[in-house]
Amino acid sequence: MTASRANLARFLDTHPQVALVEVVEALGSTPREKGAWMLVSPTAIFETIGGGTLEFMAIDRAREALAGQDVDSTLDVPLGPEIGQCCGGRVELSIRLLDGPASEALTEKVARAEAELPQVLLFGGGHVGHALAAAFALLPVKASVVETRAEALDGMPPAVDTRLTPVPEEAVREARAGSAFVVLTHDHALDFLIVAEALKRTDAAYVGMIGSKTKRATFRSWFLREAGGDEAALLRLVCPIGGNALRDKRPAVIAALAAAEIMTALSRT
Repeated sequence: MTASRANLARFLDTHPQVALVEVVEALGSTPREKGAWMLVSPTAIFETIGGGTLEFMAIDRAREALAGQDVDSTLDVPLGPEIGQCCGGRVELSIRLLDGPASEALTEKVARAEAELPQVLLFGGGHVGHALAAAFALLPVKASVVETRAEALDGMPPAVDTRLTPVPEEAVREARAGSAFVVLTHDHALDFLIVAEALKRTDAAYVGMIGSKTKRATFRSWFLREAGGDEAALLRLVCPIGGNALRDKRPAVIAALAAAEIMTALSRT
């Protein structure tokens, strides 16, 4: 379950007895960084400190503490062969009861992190648009699907925002710096207009368009001749999205490859 404010609130409503496990020190090679956290209830967990034996140890200790209501404790764990985890680093964990003040502090922390998530705008709610929306619903981004057709927005994941507009280019202009723009509408002419607008954004982390070498060549000709574009801007366009090494064109496959490509681009900003 992704650590959004809504998901956190649902978890806390369902699990009133909870311990907070937090990485307070991470030295060397470790599964997660300092500040990573998870919640442990007697029957469920929320978020992760990296999985593996380290996490199992933390869950067991947290549940023992919850059962005895003696929650405040620490674990200092070397990640070596002794626990079957060969990262080689060392992790110190704090385990404490999530009381009212701690719950408020965690909610504020999650809200800040959510506000800082990179923005991904998907233009088009076709098969690949739906597949990409499903992929990004699970990733640490703020994803939105922008469409001109109301019916194309049906069935989008609840974690993904939707926007119905006759002028999708406006969403490009309103996006935050460092956003990713992924263009895959039902209309090539509309694709071209949106991409041209996105390429004006020199602060974009990613501009991609679904298509082929032929579509890219057609766009290049239009962009240079009629849209006032230049070759420097064209160099920032990714088309086809997801690369062309794999010839499998099923929507879920394209979405998986494109999502990895976009997350890589966002990590560089």
